[in-house]
Amino acid sequence: MSKICVATALTASVLAAAIMFPAGAAQAPDTEVQIDNFTFAPQRITVKAGATVTWINDDDIPHTVASSSKLFKSKALDTKDKFSFTFTTPGFYEYFCSLHPHMTGAILVEAATGSTAAQ
Repeated sequence: MSKICVATALTASVLAAAIMFPAGAAQAPDTEVQIDNFTFAPQRITVKAGATVTWINDDDIPHTVASSSKLFKSKALDTKDKFSFTFTTPGFYEYFCSLHPHMTGAILVEAATGSTAAQ
């Protein structure tokens, strides 16, 4: 087989893979939750499995992000501090601020399907 044929076959294989598995298909989009005025906003979100959720403290006082099931817990977050967690398993996850337990939120993690499924 000539070098031109090999190069053409290789190029065709790469292009076919790019069409079947578009860039970004292996990762779910990331989501941010703002912490401000003693609230999580949005308070409830839905993400696909594999998504990373980042909480950002925009309040003037420290807050935490703690899973009700003890799956994750942040340190005390000062103003502009961030905490991230990647949700790999579908389910319903409730969380709260351990310093201010009236602050609550929830995340519904759906199975990754179709073109957004992890490869």
